Amino acid sequence: MSSPPPPPADGRGTRAALIFALTAERLSIWYEHNQWPTEAQGATLVADWLGRSKRSLPLTDRRHLSDLSDQLARRIAGTLSREAGLYAVHEMMEALDPNYDSDLARSLMAECESLLDGPGTPG
Repeated sequence: MSSPPPPPADGRGTRAALIFALTAERLSIWYEHNQWPTEAQGATLVADWLGRSKRSLPLTDRRHLSDLSDQLARRIAGTLSREAGLYAVHEMMEALDPNYDSDLARSLMAECESLLDGPGTPG
């Protein structure tokens, strides 16, 4: 039995999930190496992730999602202690598994969705 096809890359849910995953990745790199990935690095990561399921988004869309994830990651890092930030990253990384349930991850996913509703969001 084959699995259902993945949702379209330009769907709202997929875009929010990409922001969530990129935010987790950015925070992880920040806490491990004290560096923020660039917008271009985030856009490339999105292309790599989507490419695994033979999906794609235009570069402008990928860069926009990368920028939104950067804004969220920096806001999270700026409001949480290092210990709380590391906990948030752990929860976000665990929540990349659809079988993992987390109130924090659901809250952050809702924030990712609200970022998509902001001004200047393509699609």
